[in-house]
Amino acid sequence: MTVSETRPAETEAADAQSPSHVGRLGPFFAGIWLFFLLNPLLEGWARRDELRGVLGMVTTVAFAAVYMLLWVRARADRQRLVVDPALGWSLAYVGALVGLAALTVWCVGEPGLACAVYVSVACVMVFPLRVSAPIAVGLVLGAIALSAVEGWGSQVGTAFAIMAASVAVFGLRAVMTRNIDLVNAQIENARLAVDNERTRFARDLHDILGHSLTVITVKAELAQKLLDVDVERARAEIADLERLSRDALADVRRAVEGYRDISLPGELVRARVALRAAEISAEIPNSTDEVPSELRELFAWTVREGVTNVIRHSRATHCEVRLAPDRAEVVDDGTAIPSPDGHGSGLAGLRERAADVGATVVTRQLEPGFSLSVVRR
Repeated sequence: MTVSETRPAETEAADAQSPSHVGRLGPFFAGIWLFFLLNPLLEGWARRDELRGVLGMVTTVAFAAVYMLLWVRARADRQRLVVDPALGWSLAYVGALVGLAALTVWCVGEPGLACAVYVSVACVMVFPLRVSAPIAVGLVLGAIALSAVEGWGSQVGTAFAIMAASVAVFGLRAVMTRNIDLVNAQIENARLAVDNERTRFARDLHDILGHSLTVITVKAELAQKLLDVDVERARAEIADLERLSRDALADVRRAVEGYRDISLPGELVRARVALRAAEISAEIPNSTDEVPSELRELFAWTVREGVTNVIRHSRATHCEVRLAPDRAEVVDDGTAIPSPDGHGSGLAGLRERAADVGATVVTRQLEPGFSLSVVRR
């Protein structure tokens, strides 16, 4: 007896949160906003004859590269379902960014203040709101205060850019955090569903087998003792053993039926994949709309049994599945000869299912090939 296991919750969750095409381009879109660093870069180029000018260009490029690490890390954290990066990494990262920004301002002067916008964005991304908000406010006030530096113009525009970028990125981070929380909740729900299903199945098997196996054990011990005392009674006990074991097996099969998920569209998909893997060309319907609801499960079992036999026994090169409102048929061009009476454990089960809905299983030897069909007249 085999019970199909529920797909691991972690696998489904990974599928659910795997990055889309847009997610993979996230760092690229973030990199577009680096064009504001053209001002310090061009200022350094204008002073390329001086050491500070060359150093300013180098620090500007280094600042941009370090800044982009933030978005690469953010994408990796999203894939790992991590909301906040490690504090040690955050402090080291922001420290490196601030150091490069200060060096850029020292080299190129006022144009280097553009780096403050990116520093503010980085703080919003890596620190919680209670930490990043005061930092952003301090950068805004600091930019305004630098307007008093001789030779520098008003920094109101820079202050506004810091504030606007911080608010926008805060909203972006809030969306990312909620998405990660949602995926984590889905993982937990899936895990609980699997645990509940396993618990239910274990409970059902215990209820089904616990009493039956206990009685079977007791009767087996009694029959063994009676063999030398009362043979007829021992035979009666052994007969009861057979009946009880068959009843227990039937109960288990009925319980397992509740865990089997079979549908006609699903079996058609599985049949197509299985035949392709066996290098057998297939003609399989794309629609099941014409099949009545009460026959869909029976026809699904027909497709499963027929395709399984084709792959295992037929040595066929072509297989066709045909569906109609009153019949399902699996035809192959194989050369294998079926059993003379057309019986097998799979076909026996299919006949029982067909009889329950007033249908008939029909097997035919073709030239070449074999046909298995279920027909309700």
